[in-house]
Amino acid sequence: MAFVKKPVTGMRDILPDEMAVRNYVMQVIRETYTRYGFSSVMTPIVEHIENLTGKQGGDNEKLIFKILKRGEKLSEELSVLKEGLSAGPDAGSGEDAVSSLADSGLRYDLTLPLARYYANNQAKLPQPFKALQMGPVFRADRPQKGRFRQFVQCDIDILGDPTTLAEKELILATTEALSKFGFDGENCRIIINDRRLLFGLISYAGLPEEDAEKILIVLDKADKIGDEGVDAELLSLGYEEGCVKKLREALTGVANDAEGARRFGALLGAGAADAGESVADIMESVTAVKDRNICISFQPTLVRGMGYYTGTIFEIQAEGFGSSVGGGGRYDRMIGKFTGQDVPAVGFSIGFERIMTLLMETGFRVPGAAVKTAFLIEKGMPSARLGEIFDEAIRRRADGGQVLLVWMAKNKKFQKENLQKEGYTEFCDFYREALKN
Repeated sequence: MAFVKKPVTGMRDILPDEMAVRNYVMQVIRETYTRYGFSSVMTPIVEHIENLTGKQGGDNEKLIFKILKRGEKLSEELSVLKEGLSAGPDAGSGEDAVSSLADSGLRYDLTLPLARYYANNQAKLPQPFKALQMGPVFRADRPQKGRFRQFVQCDIDILGDPTTLAEKELILATTEALSKFGFDGENCRIIINDRRLLFGLISYAGLPEEDAEKILIVLDKADKIGDEGVDAELLSLGYEEGCVKKLREALTGVANDAEGARRFGALLGAGAADAGESVADIMESVTAVKDRNICISFQPTLVRGMGYYTGTIFEIQAEGFGSSVGGGGRYDRMIGKFTGQDVPAVGFSIGFERIMTLLMETGFRVPGAAVKTAFLIEKGMPSARLGEIFDEAIRRRADGGQVLLVWMAKNKKFQKENLQKEGYTEFCDFYREALKN
């Protein structure tokens, strides 16, 4: 069987030009977050299957790359599966046996692994803990623009702070990082909501609270199918027309500023009023920062699909991209799944690949990059002279330059043209005859 030279579907090879930009962007993001007091952590890309399928990740749990058991354990499970299938329909479909073949999987985000990390290392970590994590995640999704099956996420999380100071810090840090690549309030905005407002809306409208997640899935389609489409789908699911009408009336005319969030919460009553006040407080504090151009809008239909969100949720929208380029929210009950004791937690994630897509489309180049010099050395250069050339290259590199040593080609003009395409702007030619001088 011949080897396949193309990457697996949804994965991709990254060429040097883009890799240089990726490294620079990650460096700037990391440096920015570090200045805000976030500490870098690392978690394994492989997680226990029980954690990944714990009803926390929403639709992402359908996209898990599962890893089979190994050795004798796999052989035993395959035997059980074979026996179940050969026993006929009375023995069941064998789905339980199929599920038991995997004992781990590739992480689909960085939040769940961080919750496990914190639960395992809490005694060794400061309180509250400000975590910075950057790395690859994996989803068996349908590839499209800016969406791959392996992609990088850049997350910051604050664990142990129940106040809105955590959300404000996350928003300020994330918007500062993005502003360094040209994303600011002119072409990029944060939209914000609170899951407590969404649950309050369902209760206010008289819709069954036990169907909350199903209703929210429909509501989350508002930006794609419009208000009429949302109402029509809710009616098609059998919900009472009066309830759907009351939900629509509550959403109609809601202002997207802080006062709009406050009034919306007050309309829904009880706990929703506190949520509306919380959102308003975050918005007012962030927009009060004088030296930053931050656009933040309240959107009462923002849902986000992760099942672990409990409070504030937010997304980043950028011009030129149809879907969000980042997002996050509060997940106060996830760590308790590991320890039995809830810990307040909130995080913000930059969609690194989507930001990279926008940057590469606009021809972004690394600013202040070192001068790239190519030493073209004639073949057959004596060792003594070659040592002198090495010394010169070392001196230039020590001064901050980038030096490439390469044998001189017969067609030197063509060789230099290709090197220029790689960003080399200076050339030094070294010939054997120079040793005689």
